[in-house]
Amino acid sequence: MKLASLKQGGRDGTLIVASRDLGKAVRVSAIATTLQSALEDWGSTAPRLNRIYELLNDSHAETINGEAVFAFEPAALAAPLPRAYEFVDGSAYLPHVERVRRARGAEVPESFYTDPLMYQAVSAGFYGPRDPVLVASEDYGIDLEAEIVIVTDDVPMAVTPAQATEHIQLIGLVNDVSLRNLIPPELVKGFGFLQSKPRSALSPVFVTPDELGAAWKNAKVHLPLVTRINDVAFGAPEAGDDMQFSFADLVAHAAKTRPLSAGTIVGSGTIANQDESRGASCLAERRTLETLANGKPSTPFLKFGDSVRIEMFDRAGASIFGAIQQTMQRV
Repeated sequence: MKLASLKQGGRDGTLIVASRDLGKAVRVSAIATTLQSALEDWGSTAPRLNRIYELLNDSHAETINGEAVFAFEPAALAAPLPRAYEFVDGSAYLPHVERVRRARGAEVPESFYTDPLMYQAVSAGFYGPRDPVLVASEDYGIDLEAEIVIVTDDVPMAVTPAQATEHIQLIGLVNDVSLRNLIPPELVKGFGFLQSKPRSALSPVFVTPDELGAAWKNAKVHLPLVTRINDVAFGAPEAGDDMQFSFADLVAHAAKTRPLSAGTIVGSGTIANQDESRGASCLAERRTLETLANGKPSTPFLKFGDSVRIEMFDRAGASIFGAIQQTMQRV
């Protein structure tokens, strides 16, 4: 099924079920008012929400369960989870890590191949899929990062990857915005990201793993993630290729010493392939390749007024999550 949140009802939005073709939707307040509340009782709410989803797809009814069916409009949406208790972002695609480090003459530590990289990201607020990205200055080096995220139910501490798979309940996309020129001075302090990692944007809908069919295998999504900048093709790397750590591995890593609350978002990190012809998922990747080839980058970071579109399609060409479509804007 496909779930979204309207920009109504306070900070956590109003939960809706969207049709498979993203053409229509219906409120489900009798089951759960917000996605967070649904996740906290997922064993009970998921079957009931899925029944609404089936009715929405299989009928032409104008009302379902006493609620009016209406046109699905991405501009009216908040993020599916407008705020989350936790957002931990990994870096599971080692081609990206290897290139960035090679460009600055650094080796990749052996531990990177066996132990996931992960940091605690901003979760107190996410942009909706059509909200502008607000930044104070272009000098910060505005960059997109096209990624996949999963959402968990309650995850016990110290789960194994096999156990973690059963706690992955929803899948979506994220534009994990980075301010590249603020990253080096923060990392040199040895205490991680803060100012360099502002709010991210989530896809119009989150979907249950069964919506992906055979493309969801071994806790990975085996489809290209398509990015366009100013309506020009930028990249379409295969998300299932070159992913060193599956989402099950990432969940288990995050839960090693703590339980994860229902509604925890776990990110894949920037999707990148060894095959450079598939393009990139962030400007830093392209700039790194330019530096390796020519000694310096030639592609600029994003400017105010630039637009970004991130979307994933099934093998038949249908949009799965809808598109993140954003413009960079001065705050």
